[in-house]
Amino acid sequence: MAVTDSPYQAYESSEAGASHPETRSVRDRVVPPLRGSVLWGWVGPLLVTLFGGVIRFMQLGHPRAVVFDETYYMKDAFSLITHGVEKVTIKDADKAILAGNTDIWQSCTPADLDKCASYVVHPPMGKWMIGVGEWLFGLNPFGWRFAAALIGTLSILVLARVARRMTRSTLLGCFAGLLLALDGLHYVLSRTALLDIFLMFWVLAAFACLVVDRDRAREKLVTWYESSPLSQQGPSLGIRWWRIGAGVCLAFAMSVKWSGLAFAVAFAIMSLMWDFGARRAVGLRRPYLGAFNKDVPQGVLAFGVVPFVAYMATWTGWFVNASGYGRNWDRATEPGNPLFFLFDSMRSWVAYQWQVFTFHSGLETSHPYMSEPWSWPLLLRPVAFFYEGKQNTCGVKDCSQAVLGVGTPVIWFGALAALVALIAWYFSARDWRAGAVLLAYAMGWLPWFYFAIADNRTMFLFYAIPMVPFMVLAITLCAGLLIGPSTPTASGSMPMRRTLGAAVVGAFALLALINFWWLHPILSAELIPYVDWKARMLFEKRWI
Repeated sequence: MAVTDSPYQAYESSEAGASHPETRSVRDRVVPPLRGSVLWGWVGPLLVTLFGGVIRFMQLGHPRAVVFDETYYMKDAFSLITHGVEKVTIKDADKAILAGNTDIWQSCTPADLDKCASYVVHPPMGKWMIGVGEWLFGLNPFGWRFAAALIGTLSILVLARVARRMTRSTLLGCFAGLLLALDGLHYVLSRTALLDIFLMFWVLAAFACLVVDRDRAREKLVTWYESSPLSQQGPSLGIRWWRIGAGVCLAFAMSVKWSGLAFAVAFAIMSLMWDFGARRAVGLRRPYLGAFNKDVPQGVLAFGVVPFVAYMATWTGWFVNASGYGRNWDRATEPGNPLFFLFDSMRSWVAYQWQVFTFHSGLETSHPYMSEPWSWPLLLRPVAFFYEGKQNTCGVKDCSQAVLGVGTPVIWFGALAALVALIAWYFSARDWRAGAVLLAYAMGWLPWFYFAIADNRTMFLFYAIPMVPFMVLAITLCAGLLIGPSTPTASGSMPMRRTLGAAVVGAFALLALINFWWLHPILSAELIPYVDWKARMLFEKRWI
């Protein structure tokens, strides 16, 4: 059974083996081994994660204020863990909360529960996650930001590990984790109770699960190839738990914000295309028919049935509670028939979803920090999450405290160059990693152009946060190309190109660190002189 080609057109890192694929075994060609120390494969990413976690949790409760859209989500989250659904709060609830008062709900009689139900325009998953922090630490800034900081920190570990798997290099995995830890937008959203950091995490987790599933599926195919008789279609690969896990993660992404749907569709197609490529790589005579017969049915389960069930499960509080928005509990329970309860509840739920859809379609309200998606990669219009001017409190007359939602320019502008390089790399080498990163980046960016053109929708830079891990992966893949293969010269020394490449990559990481350090005071509401705050406005007319 001949192996016709290898879809893994890999540059070779220091841990990836020989630089000539034709000399490798079928196993090494179809699923290159993860070389190097398993221990350091975990210790390195964990150390980078620890660094990212420390800077995110440090003074997490500062500023002691309701920052930007925290005013919506921290109250909805507290309502979910208190009542099971979102409820309307009293006037000036933010002030009451900061004063330590948690009795913030409008009073309702049993006859008018529906008047106290809050009409919310995003699914509940992200708010449930924020609510966990409030349940653990109370309704205070640290409590409502805890989950964001934890999830932001965990995303560093997930990215470091998936980058290690994609490059077969622990060093490059740690490099990717470090860049994510140093990104300003990721840092700010990890310290703010908004939904977008949770959307980013579940998208990244789904991507990571699929990369692992890709390796596991290929390992099973190669094992079959090495020990089984010839077959035109190849074997069934059994239950693929990592792909099912990806389906759950994608459901949770959509349960945070509906923009997760674009990733769900794209990742499902990408995973099935990987199945076609895997069966072709081991030389099956009818690989596409084999994939349709053996892989697609499991794909329907993983990307259709499982996400639907997981998505609906996040709405459990609304289904079992009489006071949810649009619930029609009296009508649903009137006949006493369980089937009627189910159908009428679904009718009410669908009507509610339609109202949410029409809200987003007509969201055209002007905002001083709104921006168009074409401008996001250029960081032309960040979002001022918090600003407060003070007098004579920082050693000079005019002082400032600010939280500016903006990416680290060195990383974002470096990513632009890396993404262009990845496009050329994909079309020249057909490397699956370049294609996967470009697809994920596109799903976080291109759909917003439709809403900008068709609906003139109000949008902000922080909507781009799901793109950030894939920007970092693009930089990491290009860093691997710069460093080059580990093949020594005839004298036993490493080639000059590898030395220069490592120096460039190291210099880039250092520049990212310096850039983040420079911006940190305006990312974390540090009290600084006004002139220092203004000096950090890269594009003064657009950033202020």
